[in-house]
Amino acid sequence: MAGVAELETCFVETFALEPGTDPRSLQFQGIPEWDSVGHMQLIAAIEMSFDVMLETQEVLDMSSFDKAVEILQRHGAGV
Repeated sequence: MAGVAELETCFVETFALEPGTDPRSLQFQGIPEWDSVGHMQLIAAIEMSFDVMLETQEVLDMSSFDKAVEILQRHGAGV
């Protein structure tokens, strides 16, 4: 799915992941880069890439790649 690949790119680029790191395995605060600042950078990248505006509760709930997929699906973002 193009949407999932695009979401993976958001994670890889935001957190400057090493090659071979699976973004689907990440959890909030599971890596040093995914702190509160990194979280907001990820949210901005996702909103720009998928042309969505996430609600405050969705921003707070986004704690993993799978949760990001779930939230974007609710927005009809094709993930």
